[in-house]
Amino acid sequence: MKSAVETLNPTRVRLSIEVPFEELKDSLDAAYKKINQQVTVKGFRKGKIPARVIDQRFGRGAVLEEAVNDALPKFYTEAVNEAEIDVLGQPEVDITELKDGETLNFTAEVDVRPAIEIPDYSGIEVEVDAVEVTDEDIAESVEQLRERFASTSPVERAAEDGDVVTIDLEAKVDGEVLEDGVASGVSYTIGSGELLDGIDDAVKGLEAGGEATFASELKGGSAAGKEAEVTVKVTQVAARELPELDDEFAQLASEFDTLEELRADSRKRLENMKQYDQATQAQERVLEKLLELVEVPVPEKLLEDEINTRKHNLEHHQLGQMGLDLEKYLEIQGKTAEEFDAETKEAAVKGIKTQFVLDELVKREKLNVNQEELTEHLMRRAASSGMSPDQFAQAVVEGGQVPLLVGEVARGKALAVVVEAATVKDTNGEVVDLDDDEDETAETVEAASEETPAEAEETPAEAEEKTEG
Repeated sequence: MKSAVETLNPTRVRLSIEVPFEELKDSLDAAYKKINQQVTVKGFRKGKIPARVIDQRFGRGAVLEEAVNDALPKFYTEAVNEAEIDVLGQPEVDITELKDGETLNFTAEVDVRPAIEIPDYSGIEVEVDAVEVTDEDIAESVEQLRERFASTSPVERAAEDGDVVTIDLEAKVDGEVLEDGVASGVSYTIGSGELLDGIDDAVKGLEAGGEATFASELKGGSAAGKEAEVTVKVTQVAARELPELDDEFAQLASEFDTLEELRADSRKRLENMKQYDQATQAQERVLEKLLELVEVPVPEKLLEDEINTRKHNLEHHQLGQMGLDLEKYLEIQGKTAEEFDAETKEAAVKGIKTQFVLDELVKREKLNVNQEELTEHLMRRAASSGMSPDQFAQAVVEGGQVPLLVGEVARGKALAVVVEAATVKDTNGEVVDLDDDEDETAETVEAASEETPAEAEETPAEAEEKTEG
């Protein structure tokens, strides 16, 4: 076999492959054997029909077609390996010449990973938010904890903001009560915004036994997105009582003996959270700067597939679970279809560029992923999918997606290398010393690849969880 490579553009090549006919012998033998098992000829036992009889009865062309279809993948793979090119997706194959007994010539056009030059990135500088925890932040945190330990007691008065009401609901669309539009004994805190739009105004001022009707757009269920007439009946009004902010509350709500100790712990936790947010912000901004430094051609077919994947995941997974279609989603978001398409394309381009650049860094820096790193990443992905680690791991292995997870961890390590080399300052002008957390940077890389409501890339485990959910 002989092959030659022609570069069509930075992301696509054409392989021209010439195969001497004798190299088709194994495929021809396999073709005769396969046809032998599929046909019957009077006077011959099944599987024992001579080749010349098959040629006469069914045509030599059918045999050649079967043999060529069998041989093409093998010769294509040999040509790719010989040329040492990194192909993306499936090739477009064209048989240019097939002479029985002489030669097989064919071409294969295929997208390839572009050659990327990574410039010096040590000069990257980014600014991030300073880690500042105010007394107001601490007070808000303690107040949220206090809300969790609130008690309720029934009252004989009209419902007010902050009260907890027990209600019965009935929703009608076009005058018909929906099968899934009736609920009894629902507990609702007025002002929480957790139920239907308009319900707060409807129940405020009602005492137990009171009833009101209001119009609201349904957020889920069989009539999601439709305008409904909702009747709400209040069966109980209960006032919420917050515990006093004192040492007794600290002992009730935490492991601390005093309120001051509780407040000090709140400060520490808030600082840790803001440091995490700061590190994530630094990684995202360093990645943005890195992508600005590198020229990355994007293969058209790969981009098209990526856009379609993101749209499919959005429409058939996320929106389906929320009872929405794309049209309704865009209406809620206040976007036109053209704006959505533009945003999806922009996010897809960024995701592809991120992967190409970081993969090149993995290769250049000779970064490897060990079993411990892979296991930690798998545990985190399992947690985010809502599956147990064992279930997630089994689905990943069965789906052949282990290389996908290895790639995510490796790209996270590559980004960590760039972040370490960059200068990161906060808004106060102070240099920020970031701890290397490669699993955290892997999360940042995933986010950069999925900056659209759709998920750019999901493992079979996550797709399975969505389907079952």
